[in-house]
Amino acid sequence: MKRIGIICKPRRPEPREIVGKLVPWLTERGCSVVVERDIADELGIEGCLGVDIPGRVDLIIVLGGDGTMLGVARMVGERPVPILGVNLGGLGFITEVGKEQLWDALENILAGCYTVEERIMLAADVFRDGSRVEHFTALNDVVINKGALARIMDLEALVDGIYVNTFKADGLIVATPTGSTAYSLSAGGPIIYPTLHSIVLTPICPHTLTNRPIVLPDDSSVEITLRSASEHIYLTLDGQQGFPLKKDDRVAIRKCGCRTQFVMPFPRDYFAILRSKLKWGQR
Repeated sequence: MKRIGIICKPRRPEPREIVGKLVPWLTERGCSVVVERDIADELGIEGCLGVDIPGRVDLIIVLGGDGTMLGVARMVGERPVPILGVNLGGLGFITEVGKEQLWDALENILAGCYTVEERIMLAADVFRDGSRVEHFTALNDVVINKGALARIMDLEALVDGIYVNTFKADGLIVATPTGSTAYSLSAGGPIIYPTLHSIVLTPICPHTLTNRPIVLPDDSSVEITLRSASEHIYLTLDGQQGFPLKKDDRVAIRKCGCRTQFVMPFPRDYFAILRSKLKWGQR
């Protein structure tokens, strides 16, 4: 990996300071480096728009938190470009490398001592009056939820064309294993080991308390139709993109054809991550 892109959490000084040290360090080791244009102008090096970086590099280093990683994963899309996440944020479930580990991690990567872990993504299509009106991808989750003043909604769910239930709830979450520790977990969903071939359907505050999360094979097709006339109901992707829904809109969700590739420069202990991030064993 000799062509390396760097994408930072925007408007924060710490990532920019790290980039200032990282670029010469990588250059000394024979790497060409591409960074976002505004940072490149500060450093006097090559830069481009962030959306163009995946097409020009062999590896992307992300300096930020999980939110920054989610945005980069969608940006990379179908390109087989691995991502190294460096946690400068808070919880950091998918940005597993701490900033103090960055240099050792890069030494391992440049020496070829790393593995690549693939994570499934979701594709979501919105159909209105029989026509597709929007297409999205997501690494964590696809969510239908309501605004602050919206009433409880009716959501008709089908899996592989078979009717499951009409959920009366504040919403529904369709999450990947990567996203199982995000919104789905806070709504009572299970933790799913990140490389399992599965997705989880989690109702948000269901009116019927026996409506529980359902784990499905990741090749399942999930269709959710909004049967309520309530206003202020949205489809959200990874908590970062939103689209307003209307009565009888149908959202078709399936496993995306592309996968996000995470670089693992150190041996991985997922249960240690859970103990650390979720404070297991602490009183």
